[in-house]
Amino acid sequence: MPSRLSALVLLCFLMHSATTRAANKKHLPETPMSDTFIIETSLGNITVQLDAQKAPLHAANFASYADAKHYDGLIFHRVIPNFMIQGGGHDASMNQRKASGNPVRNESLNGLKNLRGTLAAARTSDPDSAMAQWFINLKDNAFLDGDTAAKKPGYSVFGKVTAGMEVVDKIAAVKTGNQAGLNDVPTETVTIKSIKRAK
Repeated sequence: MPSRLSALVLLCFLMHSATTRAANKKHLPETPMSDTFIIETSLGNITVQLDAQKAPLHAANFASYADAKHYDGLIFHRVIPNFMIQGGGHDASMNQRKASGNPVRNESLNGLKNLRGTLAAARTSDPDSAMAQWFINLKDNAFLDGDTAAKKPGYSVFGKVTAGMEVVDKIAAVKTGNQAGLNDVPTETVTIKSIKRAK
């Protein structure tokens, strides 16, 4: 049988070891979540990288909807050649999927421009009304940019396509028509199968 002193020393040692392990674990760097997402569509995959540094609110908003699988099964419901393709709001029957989050404050004065291949937030005439919907610019659309000098907000860019622009262009080439009171709806459904973080 160990003496009381030996038992006390052993107890102190065990407590110290546990405290040290906890402290070390606390200071270990956590693996950051990927800011790159794969948009799997019925016409191929598009890889987008979010800019959480310059557009933290919109990047976090998109990531939140993607992680919650909000986009899975929706379509590109608005396609305008030589302008943009838009998704994130409607299913194949043109029913709008309700956005669960709050409107996002406009971040269009962050220095990011609506250049070809950039990912931007769709919104109403209210600059701070962006929610789940987004679009990919098919060309440089400077008229969508905010005016920093005049402090006039535009459309917030929060990411860019890093692979799969040929898929974006393929989507841009589909025939469109009118459906459910909306213009520029693809007559050939282009489905967003899923949007997942790249590993």
